[in-house]
Amino acid sequence: MKKIEIIIRTSKLEAVRSALDEIGVFFLTFSDVKAIGKHRERAYRGQFYDETTIHRTQIDVVVKSEMVETVIECAMKHARTGEIGDGKIVVYDVDGVYRIRTGEKDTEAI
Repeated sequence: MKKIEIIIRTSKLEAVRSALDEIGVFFLTFSDVKAIGKHRERAYRGQFYDETTIHRTQIDVVVKSEMVETVIECAMKHARTGEIGDGKIVVYDVDGVYRIRTGEKDTEAI
């Protein structure tokens, strides 16, 4: 099992969530996060604006190992704008998952 952390533009949340639902990822968590990227300062009409923190949305999903590439491709397809700041995807190993209500564990709990 793997945990996939997807950090995207907030405006892309619904598109990514719908696409994940279509490929069979029915449970996810998301939260608003602040990030710091390479692009720190921007000029607009001769004025420089400090953009040290940018607002993004983080989606977390836990899936079977064989679904990882499918989830990554799906997220990249629906979150990409081609501009700086599209986001990041990080994949972690998961040692265990437990469903509190039923006591199911691991892949049955996903």
